[in-house]
Amino acid sequence: MEELVGLHEGSSGDPVTLQELWGPCPRIRRGVRGGLEWLKQKLFRLGEDWYFLMTLGVLMALVSYAVDLAVGSIVQAHEWLYGEIGDSHLLRYLSWTVYPVALVSFSSGFSQSITPSSGGSGIPEVKTILSGVVLEDYLDIKNFGAKVVGMCCTLACGSTLFLGKVGPFVHLSVMMAAYLGRVRTTTVGEPEVRDSGPVYSALAVLVLASITYPPSAGRFLASRLSMKQHLDSLFDSHAWGLMTRNSSPPWPEELDPQHLWWEWYHPQFTIFGTLAFFLVMKFWMLILATTIPIPAGYFMPIFIYGAAIGRLFGETLSFIFPEGIVAGGITNPIMPGGYALAGAAAFSGAVTHTISTALLAFELTGQIVHALPVLMAVLAANAIAQSCQPSFYDGTIIVKKLPYLPRILGRNIGSHCVRVEHFMNRSITTLAKDTPLQEIGVRCHQGQAQISS
Repeated sequence: MEELVGLHEGSSGDPVTLQELWGPCPRIRRGVRGGLEWLKQKLFRLGEDWYFLMTLGVLMALVSYAVDLAVGSIVQAHEWLYGEIGDSHLLRYLSWTVYPVALVSFSSGFSQSITPSSGGSGIPEVKTILSGVVLEDYLDIKNFGAKVVGMCCTLACGSTLFLGKVGPFVHLSVMMAAYLGRVRTTTVGEPEVRDSGPVYSALAVLVLASITYPPSAGRFLASRLSMKQHLDSLFDSHAWGLMTRNSSPPWPEELDPQHLWWEWYHPQFTIFGTLAFFLVMKFWMLILATTIPIPAGYFMPIFIYGAAIGRLFGETLSFIFPEGIVAGGITNPIMPGGYALAGAAAFSGAVTHTISTALLAFELTGQIVHALPVLMAVLAANAIAQSCQPSFYDGTIIVKKLPYLPRILGRNIGSHCVRVEHFMNRSITTLAKDTPLQEIGVRCHQGQAQISS
């Protein structure tokens, strides 16, 4: 039954409900409501899109800060536990492995129980959505919470999983933008499984954590370094091979922030052996980590892997030419950090089929001294990779059987045997604005007859 309505005494305005008429503080409520309507008209008069875009930026900045704060706290707790547990290798091994296993198991179980769409980076799905395909499950707001919680647990595992957060944050931004778009539509008045994932995740992380245990194989994988520390050490301009020629720095029991490159050195393996072992092991470990159904990003691990390739190449050149390369009577010293920068941009660009990784490298270092070699490396890597196979994200779209636009292999129209005229009906029926309804029906029946024939 509809609520009864009435008018204020001596008022000639619109009728109000009895709840508003006899409720507490009616004048204050009417004043607040009128003020909100006035504010809405003033704000949206210049275009409401600006305010929602500003809100999107502020919200994502707050989410990023909250995620970094939570991940930092969990990582500090893990470091404290590993340092205070004693000298027993068994207890240290359990603290190193059980902690990430529990985090990833919770991440996989929590995200998959809420929505299976929260797994992975989200970039392939966003790419599919941008091509015009509607994937409602991937933009649901409940997917946002599952992605945030799962990503925090994934990042807290540190170098055990060797995964990042770039892709998930892109997906989170798209979900937040879609939600704000629905709020904007409502405000302005415009028209508008459970599986065995946690078990597999736990087993995969147990294998990875056992390998990265610092007193064992993790000694040769720089497993105590974080993502940022990996980049800081690999982009170091000093030649490690030349620095360890006459001296052998000790491997510290605790991580030394002033000498991160010590984590890459071993007296028997040397710098070259450690970097080569890192590349071989991280190759299959990264492939295994990408199969775990958890929210995680894959760009930053690829970027670091490319930096390690460039670093090994630069260290080899500095060992062969310790005094530098002489060209035109000028001696040019070799900086392995520059090769690491070029390798990171080239490898990540080849995997993703983009050249914007060069700009990312310039922004990351804050200088463009190596602009020319980095751009040449990125272009060469893209030319080779694009001629061999689709990008990592396009391959994921194909594997997940998502709708996608096929690759155009050539620009010559003669190279494509199927054209629009082969399947498009070229007999077009036109209707004028003042066409009678009866004639419209006749035209429609004629069009159906032509299609059936």
